Amino acid sequence: MTRIVSAARVATLVGDFDRAPAYAGLARALTLLIGDGRIAFDTRLPSERELTEALAVSRTTVTRAYAALREAGYAEARRGAGTFTRVPGGRARAHDRALFPRSGDDDVIDLGCAAPGAPVGIAKAYAEAAADLPAYLGGHGYFPVGLPDLQRAIATTYDARGLSTEPDQIMVTSGALAAASIVAQAFTRPGDRLLVESPVYPNATDALRHAGARLIPVPVDPEAWDLDAVAATIRQTAPRLAYLIPDFQNPTGHLMSDAQREEYAGCLRRAHATPIVDESHQALALEGQEMPRPFASYAPDTITIGSASKAFWGGLRLGWIRAPRSQMERLTKARVSLELGAPVMEQLVLVRLLAEADEILPANRETLRTQRDTLVAAVREQLPEWTFRVPSGGLALWCRLPAPLGSALAAEAERQGVAIVPGPMFAAEGGLDSFVRIPWGRRPDELAEGVRRIAAAWAVVRERPTSSAGSSGRVMVA
Repeated sequence: MTRIVSAARVATLVGDFDRAPAYAGLARALTLLIGDGRIAFDTRLPSERELTEALAVSRTTVTRAYAALREAGYAEARRGAGTFTRVPGGRARAHDRALFPRSGDDDVIDLGCAAPGAPVGIAKAYAEAAADLPAYLGGHGYFPVGLPDLQRAIATTYDARGLSTEPDQIMVTSGALAAASIVAQAFTRPGDRLLVESPVYPNATDALRHAGARLIPVPVDPEAWDLDAVAATIRQTAPRLAYLIPDFQNPTGHLMSDAQREEYAGCLRRAHATPIVDESHQALALEGQEMPRPFASYAPDTITIGSASKAFWGGLRLGWIRAPRSQMERLTKARVSLELGAPVMEQLVLVRLLAEADEILPANRETLRTQRDTLVAAVREQLPEWTFRVPSGGLALWCRLPAPLGSALAAEAERQGVAIVPGPMFAAEGGLDSFVRIPWGRRPDELAEGVRRIAAAWAVVRERPTSSAGSSGRVMVA
């Protein structure tokens, strides 16, 4: 299936490009769009005639711009087929590994992992859960769909959000990634088309890809979702499934409105595509705002993935799936082929935490808001040429650099003693090297020092932009 970008979409993306001279400005604008993944890898560009009309420029301008793209390795002409986007070095240019501190990295500040520390109250929940554990020790301890008490507690959270849910619609898993693997096992066949956002959380899409699905990326712009582009991609590719993160999207931090959810759900419904919705960050609204309704309110066939890692603590290693009753048997059969259940002790802990969520979560959000504001102030002061939107929730800033040096910056930052994740890690098919993600899950003093080290690394990289990123040997955690 050939992926196509329309001339109107290209005209919107390039905006008011530099016209001195026009062909060079257009080539630079297109290079950034392709490098950043907003025009995906192996997409057919508009014909010269179409783009000439859409931009109201001369044919020579477009012809010379396309020639410059080809010379720089960002496009390829195919006889009789058109001009297709490329990235120098191909798909493999994207890092296959991101960063987290390894043993012996005592002085490294980890700004690669987007996860907070445990909130006040979790130790108490463990102590109380230990008192409940003996009641389960006489049995085998396997609960393929979860402890009934935890199923009820999770279902109640959906009821409170306006989405009526019965306990038998909930499956407790060993984290959100395990949930994604179970969904992939149940719903994908080799060759199935799976729509994914780009940038996107890569571990989840890898879990889906391992079942043999073909990923179809759709760009998420730095400002928001472009639902016209989403609808066009859905029409062109007819995906069977769609993975999206509407609540403080990882890594951009965008929050999808109710109107956007309804429109997106309509596009998927018309294409008979099943939504797989990741709500891992849903509980992290940092401005006290009322959250939109769950995506499943607009698409009843939605398979929803939830997680305790971001709202409470990653060490719990618990997530869940909410699905229509008609799909639960299918999910259960897939689940037992991968694992037989989540740890009983941690499930008992999460029952306690959910019962006290009205006390625990507000304090946790207040801590995260303070850390976010510290990070924002530090980046604005130390790196004033960088641009970003301040998310109203979630866990990270998605920062745009003045040049595509994210991978080189990540390598130099490690030498300066701070771990960050470059944009290519979040790209479905390469690109996004003008971005880095910086989470705010660390203490304010660590965030301030981490940004100082990043600024020192940036000062080195921008003076020698051809430096190689290399490979750190680290893997991405969250």
